[in-house]
Amino acid sequence: MRALFSGRAKHDYLSDALALLNGWVREGEQIRRTLVIDDAQHAALTERVKVVADALHLRPEISRRADHTQIRVGHGNVPLTEGEVLLAARIEDAYRAVTAP
Repeated sequence: MRALFSGRAKHDYLSDALALLNGWVREGEQIRRTLVIDDAQHAALTERVKVVADALHLRPEISRRADHTQIRVGHGNVPLTEGEVLLAARIEDAYRAVTAP
């Protein structure tokens, strides 16, 4: 999915897109999300994220600690790309799918 943003800087529309992703925190050139999910939901989420990340040729960091899963998207000092923001949106979709009743 691509959208044309005529006359606007890339940074502006990435910031706008990030503002729509509730729960994601920007840390420099990375974004992070912490999800409180159980082990089965973590496993299902990880599989769904892997499929999307492979299609986008990206590698998010996913870690499990106690009762929560932490996801990081981005690479150190390299600016976020539209693909990474798209991945974060797809992670949100996957999260909703694995936590739906």
